[in-house]
Amino acid sequence: MSLHHRIDYFELPATDLAAAKRFYSAAFSWTFTDYGPSYTAFGYAGADRQAGGISNDTDHTRGPLAILYSDSLVGSEQKVQAAGGKIVKPIFSFPGGRRFHFTDPSGNELAVWSDK
Repeated sequence: MSLHHRIDYFELPATDLAAAKRFYSAAFSWTFTDYGPSYTAFGYAGADRQAGGISNDTDHTRGPLAILYSDSLVGSEQKVQAAGGKIVKPIFSFPGGRRFHFTDPSGNELAVWSDK
């Protein structure tokens, strides 16, 4: 089954990263991998991959960020623009891959990532 253009990951903003980790660990048994002082990825016990991340260096008013996977990041960026989406963060690299952020016609911000 292809993951192309499916929601694959999501990020939550947090005002206090340590408190967020304590909460989600206690409430849902999430496990964490820190990627610096302002970002942690989370997974589920027994899962073979990470499901999302929590960051305290984002705009906390934005809310959760849905992240779609793409087999062709540049192609997806072009499709988003052709469909009327606005690129708000052009393609950038991060540990594990690259991604871009866009807003849809209603102003919702989403992201698309790829490890290719």
